[in-house]
Amino acid sequence: MIIDKLSGSRVHFEVNVTKEQFEHGLDHAFAIENEKVTIKGFRKGKAPRNVFEAKYGVEALYEEAIQHVLQETYYNTVMENNIDVVAQPKIDLDVTKIKRGEDFSYRVTVAVKPEIKLGEYKNIKVELLPTDVSDAEVEAEINRKLEQNAEMVVKEEGVIEKNDTAVFDFSGSVDGEKFEGGTAENHELVIGSGNFIPGFEDQMLGMASEEEKDVVVTFPEDYQEKSLAGKEAVFAVKVHEIKQRVVPTLDEEFVKEQNMEGVETVEAYRTHVAEELKQDKEKQNEQFLRQTVITKVVENAEFEIPEEMIQEEVQRMDESSRNQIKQYGLDFNMYLQYMGKTEEQYKEELQGQAKKTLSEQFVINEVANQENFEVTEEELKAKYDEIVEQYKSQNVTLEQVKQAIPESAVKAEINYARAIDLIVETANTDK
Repeated sequence: MIIDKLSGSRVHFEVNVTKEQFEHGLDHAFAIENEKVTIKGFRKGKAPRNVFEAKYGVEALYEEAIQHVLQETYYNTVMENNIDVVAQPKIDLDVTKIKRGEDFSYRVTVAVKPEIKLGEYKNIKVELLPTDVSDAEVEAEINRKLEQNAEMVVKEEGVIEKNDTAVFDFSGSVDGEKFEGGTAENHELVIGSGNFIPGFEDQMLGMASEEEKDVVVTFPEDYQEKSLAGKEAVFAVKVHEIKQRVVPTLDEEFVKEQNMEGVETVEAYRTHVAEELKQDKEKQNEQFLRQTVITKVVENAEFEIPEEMIQEEVQRMDESSRNQIKQYGLDFNMYLQYMGKTEEQYKEELQGQAKKTLSEQFVINEVANQENFEVTEEELKAKYDEIVEQYKSQNVTLEQVKQAIPESAVKAEINYARAIDLIVETANTDK
């Protein structure tokens, strides 16, 4: 058989169907179609072949027969020629030319697993990120931690200042008439946050607890409630409480409150924070190294991923994403608004992610093939035990896991991880 390679990791070939194979297909079709009809003088499904064909014509069997023959001959051709198909085939067949007692042929175009031509995958040059921690970074992190431990404290004396939180009642009116949504009690507002109508928060500066005041503002011309847009409003305001955010001081009392073993002094706390930052940078470096070498190995390789595979991966990722969104109780359109994306942008991102995922999978698997890794029985057992542990809560047994996941798939996963370890460990990180 001649198999023509096309662009985009596709192949084209022709399959010949003998008259004997088609006759077998007609036999198969008759067994199915005869069960669907009732012919006078015979029980349903018991009419002889010649009677059926005399009444309906042999052509009544063609659709089922052709379908059966195509499936059988296509499958056999793919298996006999070791064609690694990755998508549904496109069949080119003129059914009007098919006749009983004659051979016929059909043409197939199908996407196949791409051929990977590896480039450099060892000794990949990578410039690591710096892991040194500066005094400024330590101070910034300590300040962040102090901010995290800040508390809201009632301001017993004094007046409202910027960034204070006011607890107050308000009642708004336009032309002496109250309007919907313009009244609230014990409302909390960070003064200076800009969450209220322009000018409102500025007029609350300097107010004391239990003080009452009329705040006069003008709604913006583009205000969402059209009936209020551009109109002057008067809000009767009464302050009940003023709170201020108090950030703790870095002292031994604060350090001891963190309850960290061996860290009781300010200096020890600074050292601890510096070490945390260093460890975070080292972890980031590990991730950076891993992703960088994988990206470079993929870039160094030559291959074409069939568009059909990309679209199937996009569909899989889309279904997974939508199911997850639904589990969070979100509508898909609400999710897009929350993420600040259009549906077109969402699909473009999936397209890029799908291509990246498939590219990495194909190239890393080819590295594993090139290295010809061998998986030991101990490694195989350990991996199966790991999978069983993952499903421990569902009481899944080792036998069930082995039935669901063949050894070949487990070995492939082990070798995939081993290939990544190889390209990471052999990376050239010298400056």
